[in-house]
Amino acid sequence: MELDSLVRGEFAPLTTYLNTASTGLLPARTVAAMGEAVAASAAGRPTDMFGDVEAARASYARLVGVPVRRVATGASVAVYTGLVAASLPVGAEVLLAEADFSSVVNPFHMRGDLKVRTAPLEGLAEAVRPGTALVAVSSVQSADGRIADLAAIREAARTHGARTLVDVSQGVGWYPVDAGAYDYTVTVGFKWLTAPRGVAFLTVPDDLGGLNPLFAGWVAGERPWDSCYGPVEELAHSARRFDESPALFSYTGGRHSLALIEELGTDHIHAHNTALADRFRAGLAALGHEPVPAPGSAIVSVPGLGHRQAELSRAGVELSDRAGNLRAAFHFYSSAADVDRLLDLLSGR
Repeated sequence: MELDSLVRGEFAPLTTYLNTASTGLLPARTVAAMGEAVAASAAGRPTDMFGDVEAARASYARLVGVPVRRVATGASVAVYTGLVAASLPVGAEVLLAEADFSSVVNPFHMRGDLKVRTAPLEGLAEAVRPGTALVAVSSVQSADGRIADLAAIREAARTHGARTLVDVSQGVGWYPVDAGAYDYTVTVGFKWLTAPRGVAFLTVPDDLGGLNPLFAGWVAGERPWDSCYGPVEELAHSARRFDESPALFSYTGGRHSLALIEELGTDHIHAHNTALADRFRAGLAALGHEPVPAPGSAIVSVPGLGHRQAELSRAGVELSDRAGNLRAAFHFYSSAADVDRLLDLLSGR
């Protein structure tokens, strides 16, 4: 599949970059916007970067299919997972997927007074039971690209009265996300959304999900500039009450990254990414390698090849070594030529 001219104009990597599951490349428009904002601030003429935060919030809301009032802006998944963990009563049961990403699972363990259970990803829905208060899972597993059966997990949770928390960090931007189908979703922006670090989002239900805005500062006020001193008298009536004070330069760039995702369209990106992943899987099979089964995923993880990551990096191909597996991640700036170059290097040609 040929890359769109729009994409070619935004990206010019000096490597064969197949490592978006770690960090996405920044589009040229994002880099330019951040540079202009930094220069303006240095000159004492700062721009309206809070407007950039709101533009990013609105763009993300459209991407995941929820009203903007249900989106909070922050900087990390762990903070928002911790917020959800803090909302649970003592002794509540939380169900997690085995070996899920630490930012999803660790806040629940850190509480110390919750009942935390784990189950294999493929059996997570079956592990929900009466008394389960929350099921938390990544939509796409960071380590190997396996895709959770979210429909089954959601149905099991509803049957037993449990809430759902889904980390979409490894999905949103290439895999369709319906945030309205879950109580809470969280994501960072620096992977598949190609935003800078410091951009993250939380989505909550219309009733705000019973969360207590423990870290609420002035930006969480219904009228932020009237909430700068003393206790905030009126919290925002929307998910904005869960906002962290924003990393403004990151959001100034991030709004443009999100706009690019919207311009390209998730369906187009999904088709492009998965076609490249399938091309890589077919090439691996011809070389006698079997990746971790993850049908339909843009992430391909190959057992036993992680040790070759450094060698491949020296050859100009960027991937990850995860638990001994070589992890490749294909995004809209990846090409068939990138796949073929990686396969050639793996074959020794």
